[in-house]
Amino acid sequence: MSIGDDGGYGDDGGYGDGRGSGTGQTRTRLPDGETDPYAAPRRARAGLSSRNLITVVGVVVLLLAAIAFANRGGSGNSETDTGSTGSSQDQAAAQPTAPTGTKPVGGKTGGIPSGFPQTEQGAQSAAANYAVAMSGNGMYQSAQRDALVDAVYTPAAAKARKESLRKSYTDPKFLAQVGLKPDGSAPKGMTFVSRANPIGTKTEAFGGATAKVSVWYSLLFGVAGQGSQNPVAENWYTATMQLQWVNGDWKVAGFTTSAGPAPVGGDQTAATADAISQAVQGFGGLTYAR
Repeated sequence: MSIGDDGGYGDDGGYGDGRGSGTGQTRTRLPDGETDPYAAPRRARAGLSSRNLITVVGVVVLLLAAIAFANRGGSGNSETDTGSTGSSQDQAAAQPTAPTGTKPVGGKTGGIPSGFPQTEQGAQSAAANYAVAMSGNGMYQSAQRDALVDAVYTPAAAKARKESLRKSYTDPKFLAQVGLKPDGSAPKGMTFVSRANPIGTKTEAFGGATAKVSVWYSLLFGVAGQGSQNPVAENWYTATMQLQWVNGDWKVAGFTTSAGPAPVGGDQTAATADAISQAVQGFGGLTYAR
């Protein structure tokens, strides 16, 4: 029952079981020793029986035990404790994409963040930023593409990579399929969009001077503008990079990309071409670091 606003217990404002004067019934008070044959049998007013008392005590003991067990996780004695007692390496292994508070790098090479630490987290940060660089608009311009390759790849891999990328990104058929002109630029009045957005990173292997890191990311790709045959769409990829520690920084020695995993598309209404163009031009990119 709830306590009423008038100070009584129950819904009728009285202290009984609902059979008071408010119901229109009449009670007959019998002399001591007599009983009403139509009345419900009286319940004893004695306290809890020994059986009920044991039951209550047992429930209380079980509750106290459950609370004590639940609080064990913060004591530092559990092997699965994720508190401050574990090493930073163990915590990073349990949550590979959790932020660590380490400040992003301050240097840049060819417009790309550089100077990552020679750690597992540094390799993950480098891989995320390199995935963005190698998915950007600059890859479709010869001069920018060469500068990006030099900044991202090892000296040994950069030379061969430049030639293969030149063949891919200057193919007239390929450029026409994605809605670009032969020189890799967007048609007049339109905006070419190619921007990667890393979702998370995962260390596949780490050896101090070498690392294998996968980056899961979404890619906005297409041409925004009135009458575009290739509107900007979202796709999902996983890039796996073989990294080497060269001249004080992580560099890419090998790079492969696979499709997905792609989530179910949302039910948002697609933005207009003008809205997409303004968003791409108005929102700058990020430096990715753990």
